[in-house]
Amino acid sequence: MPVLKFPENFLWGTATSAYQIEGGNVYSDWEDYYPAGIACDHYHKYQEDFDWIVKLNQNAYRFSIEWARIEKEQGKFDQKEIEHYRKILLSLKKRNIKAMLTLFHFTLPKWFQEKGGFTKQENIFYFKRFANRIFDEYKNLVDFWVIINEPQVYAAQGYLLRIWPPKKRNPILYLKVLRNLILAHKIIYKGFHQKQSQVRIGIAKNNQFFEPYNPRSNFDKLAVKIASRWQNHYFLNKIKKHLDFIGLNYYFHNKIKFPFFIKNDNKIVSDVGWEVYPKGIYFTLKDLKQYNLPIYITENGVADKDDRLREKFIKDHLYWIWKAIQEKVDVRGYFYWSLLDNFEWEKGFKPRFGLIEVDYKTLERKPRKSAFYYAQICKTNHLAT
Repeated sequence: MPVLKFPENFLWGTATSAYQIEGGNVYSDWEDYYPAGIACDHYHKYQEDFDWIVKLNQNAYRFSIEWARIEKEQGKFDQKEIEHYRKILLSLKKRNIKAMLTLFHFTLPKWFQEKGGFTKQENIFYFKRFANRIFDEYKNLVDFWVIINEPQVYAAQGYLLRIWPPKKRNPILYLKVLRNLILAHKIIYKGFHQKQSQVRIGIAKNNQFFEPYNPRSNFDKLAVKIASRWQNHYFLNKIKKHLDFIGLNYYFHNKIKFPFFIKNDNKIVSDVGWEVYPKGIYFTLKDLKQYNLPIYITENGVADKDDRLREKFIKDHLYWIWKAIQEKVDVRGYFYWSLLDNFEWEKGFKPRFGLIEVDYKTLERKPRKSAFYYAQICKTNHLAT
């Protein structure tokens, strides 16, 4: 059985976001649309959850800070909550777990959303102020900073598709949000680097693998080129001089039939109907090589309540990541989504992405069989094929 070795000092971890696991985020804009309630109560159970990270041999963890907790009211920073997140970071440090901290993972304080959120350029000031406060508090405890998670997904879901807060359908606001997120990223990137030259700052970018439904159709090929340029490269090209690494969130492969119809084979699908297509991560990574930056897989996971797909899902994706590394793509880490079952946005608690199963009635944690499979890879830095 061939054994594939990953680079030395490769990061093996899992990813989460605050609103999806903490519970009690009553000052968040999501509370009025899709309340998460107590969620996994990670807010109180983080020590137990971090013990699982250690038991499962992971050396890195990606998570987010809930702005709405830190600044419940405009201009009033809650020192108790700042200390809470400091305890979280110190708990990770004590366990020798590298911390990758996301500043904006889809949720916002209600007061900020009421001011128009990221549709208004002048509101970047508030996000910058929050980011600077967080940086000043935790700069010696954070190993990697992600300023924004999936900006184009956020903008589309909230301002085109009317699925996420603030549930609008307005193409002009959609474009304004994208423009302002680009500006915010650049401003915060420059500011952090002025404070600490060696800081490592990136983005978590949802890139997809597109291919033509009919490989011989010039129209299908044109549609793929347009989709890829917009979805995968527009935002990155705008901020490429303001990045120390790229975080790739890979979930989707789409065959495009002109003009923009999706016609996937869907031979294997997850519990939420997403096609499982591991080879796509290889092509997506090869496509990112053009930026000449280190890459971390900041999210990659599958909704799989019965744990029937997850082990093979991890194995197959890691094989294609390894293959990209052999072809000189600078991939330095892999964060499976997610450590725990969690609140999956508008889909609620039904989808189960976790390596660790959560009983939402008792809040008991129980690792799935696939968690131990991944733990062995994390321990040995090897993948048996």
